Amino acid sequence: MKLRNIIKDQPNLFWTFHLGGWALWGIVGKYLYTATMLEDVAPAYAAYVAVITVIGMLISMPLRYLYRFFWDRAIWVQAIGLLGGSALAGYLWIKIRTYIYMGWIENAKDMDAWYEKLGDAAEIYSKVSFVESYSGSITTILLWSALYFAIKSYRIFQEVRESALKSAAMAHEAQLKMLRYQLNPHFLFNTLNAISTLVLEQNTELANRMVTKLSSFLRYSLDNDPMQKITLEQELQALQLYLDIEKVRFEERLSLQLNIEESANDALIPSLLLQPLIENAIKYGIARAEGGGHLCISAKVFAGDLLISVSDDGPGCTLIDGHIPNANGVGLKNTRERLATLYGAEHAIKLSPTEPHGLTIHIRIPYTPKHTHS
Repeated sequence: MKLRNIIKDQPNLFWTFHLGGWALWGIVGKYLYTATMLEDVAPAYAAYVAVITVIGMLISMPLRYLYRFFWDRAIWVQAIGLLGGSALAGYLWIKIRTYIYMGWIENAKDMDAWYEKLGDAAEIYSKVSFVESYSGSITTILLWSALYFAIKSYRIFQEVRESALKSAAMAHEAQLKMLRYQLNPHFLFNTLNAISTLVLEQNTELANRMVTKLSSFLRYSLDNDPMQKITLEQELQALQLYLDIEKVRFEERLSLQLNIEESANDALIPSLLLQPLIENAIKYGIARAEGGGHLCISAKVFAGDLLISVSDDGPGCTLIDGHIPNANGVGLKNTRERLATLYGAEHAIKLSPTEPHGLTIHIRIPYTPKHTHS
């Protein structure tokens, strides 16, 4: 099982550290340390260490539930619970260890003889020995308790962090969907208005064609998640659905030219990124020219970036530092916000005049081909 999965799984995390920590104490902290300090150890000492290690595991188990009880209380209450629980568990553990040690490793008669030989110092020695042993026991239990608190705090921190990230991701997704779907009502209004005009003019055949194409475009728009990116080639196919609708209105007054490098076709971009830009070009450029106009979409890959430009040969507009002053449209604004949300500082969008007249929108985003993304 991977470490990340163990950390996320609370029972597995507890048992991994509980069993592993006690095994480490028994082997290294008790047996190897004693064997290093003494020239010789009793033959049964290894078995004794194994038994008291298992007892330590069992005694520390109830502390887990005690600390759960104190967890949501004030910090000073938690401290009392930690110190009190560790002291009680350490005392119980050392008493059991002493009983087993005296009955298994040391002979009671030999110990009595040793105390008798010490005379008046025997009582002091006994107390000092107990204090040292008890200090070692409570220190071990305190370390176990501190590790439990640290792991539980870390796990809760991770849960809070993941929850915050999930909330941020949901807000991010909601923002992108809002920006994407905010574009459709304006386009829908224009199209329905054009269909209404055709119906009033009793041009039912053309009105029917426009309704059919509108249905296809809306189906595509609704079926594609704005969080998912598509290739530039797919984007241009969707854009063609939109242009088919506009061509019903403009007929021969609207023409489109594509200059797309082969490598750019495979680049992943946000779905329906170009439609609002084309819509703006038609609304403020082509529609205002008596003879219609020409649109051009270019794309190429350069220095690890995808460079896209959308230009028209309409009347153009006044630009100040690459921006349209007092612009009221939502299409370009939402495109800026959408790219900023998706790419941050790794994107650029700027406007420039088209020669001899018109407007060109330049977009730079990181180049991510579909085959490497998948």
